[in-house]
Amino acid sequence: MTLLDGKRRSTYRVTDMKEPLDTERRLEALGLTQGTPITILNYKRRGAVIVKVRGTRFAMGREIAAGILVEEMESEGHTNE
Repeated sequence: MTLLDGKRRSTYRVTDMKEPLDTERRLEALGLTQGTPITILNYKRRGAVIVKVRGTRFAMGREIAAGILVEEMESEGHTNE
């Protein structure tokens, strides 16, 4: 699934990025790499997606968010034993 498919206030793990090389390098410089947890904070009307990565909040356009593939993170510490 892509970052655009995620729900607000949910945390996902980045699995891959399908971005132009310069965009991918910029995202990596911001700390967004494969395996990084990313939390969706909000979606704005004009298309921006507000996320939190490694303690930093930033906004990205819908086109960039559509190229970031994520998977749901499993809840840790919740067992029914």
